[in-house]
Amino acid sequence: MTAPGNSNASPRPGMRDLLARKRLIAAPGVFDMISVRIAARMGFDCLYMTGYGTVASYLGLPDAGLATYTDMVNRVGAFCSAAPMPVICDGDTGYGGLLNVAHTVRGYERAGASVIQLEDQEFPKKCGHTPGRRVIPTEDMVKKIRVAVEARQSRDFLILARTDARTTLGLDEALRRAEAYARAGADILFVESPESEKELETIGKTFDLPLLVNVVETGRTPVLPADTLEQMGFSIAIYPAIGFLAAGKALEDAYSHLKANRSSLGIGDRLYDFPRFNTLMDFESVWEFDKRHAS
Repeated sequence: MTAPGNSNASPRPGMRDLLARKRLIAAPGVFDMISVRIAARMGFDCLYMTGYGTVASYLGLPDAGLATYTDMVNRVGAFCSAAPMPVICDGDTGYGGLLNVAHTVRGYERAGASVIQLEDQEFPKKCGHTPGRRVIPTEDMVKKIRVAVEARQSRDFLILARTDARTTLGLDEALRRAEAYARAGADILFVESPESEKELETIGKTFDLPLLVNVVETGRTPVLPADTLEQMGFSIAIYPAIGFLAAGKALEDAYSHLKANRSSLGIGDRLYDFPRFNTLMDFESVWEFDKRHAS
């Protein structure tokens, strides 16, 4: 029996091992500790720490370069401590220049991330699938990737290189950038915001490295079945918004019911069962601890 808050979980499996299975990994977006606990209990192979959702939940702000390295590495440590599976963690632009990138990579690795995502946007960055994103020169991002590879302590900590060039500069430029990032040592490639099935097919057949696709409901990229994405050549499909969009809708519905009725009567099974939620938050360990140490 461990004290409340401590974990006796087995070591986290490796992301390389998951990728070696050659089966599409569907990773839900997690954005706070409740979403992490629910996703972890459901047994997903991998989780994705969404920058958009994490910044919104933690700071109540848009994902527009307002969160600092300190803000985000704090969340990485908290999320990874509660997840027995690999967690892909959004590292934005690395929070500065090359020295900042090295510091960020080391910090995320120490905090328990299995993969760090670095993107080629100008600072301040903006969330993918939103307008106005601008990218830095390719050679500057190549340097960031090389520094990231050099800074990591373990080869099992993977570098995910994302390019946002598609939206403003076109698919051909995005593909050229992704190829350059692969040569720089990236382990996984992420071409953000392709806008058609044809573009997804093109990305899938262009690279030999593991590929990630970002699935945002009502976003720029078509939402396709897992089998289709797998056949196209993608290794990971992240669903960053599904959790916070679901939570937002559920909260709006519940609060609307309370506002209209001044009571929760009649809300029925739209709420998580309270005893079950106690189990989710591991209150049993608290009660057992109290019993063992009662005077």
